[in-house]
Amino acid sequence: MAEIPAEAQHLLGGKSFTHVATLMEDGSPQVSPVWIDFEDGLVVFNTAEGRLKPKNLRRDPRVAVSVTNPENPYESLLIRGKVVDMTQEGADEHIDALAKRYLGVDEYPMRQPGEERVIVKIEPEHVQHMAP
Repeated sequence: MAEIPAEAQHLLGGKSFTHVATLMEDGSPQVSPVWIDFEDGLVVFNTAEGRLKPKNLRRDPRVAVSVTNPENPYESLLIRGKVVDMTQEGADEHIDALAKRYLGVDEYPMRQPGEERVIVKIEPEHVQHMAP
């Protein structure tokens, strides 16, 4: 497992929007913006069942992540790795915590009726931090 450098961890704990790339069945990339988190050396994001990300990641756990500092777009963090865990346990609380950080609200306001949230945990295998 590659480690996220201490000087880059702020990108995973702030309000940086992140792009996650997964692989479609035909091998073509699929990219989505997500809110990002960092826990015990793992890169973490939250999604919902029925979307392409969880479907793609269950078939092929390889993923690429790109994070750009919103205050300094010349600072970025590029991560390639594999999904090591996907769980619904605690996912509703996690998306609410992310909504608090990103939007300043107590509950995720875009939740759809019947939506099942999923926490995705990525083990970094290659990490590149670029800063001016």
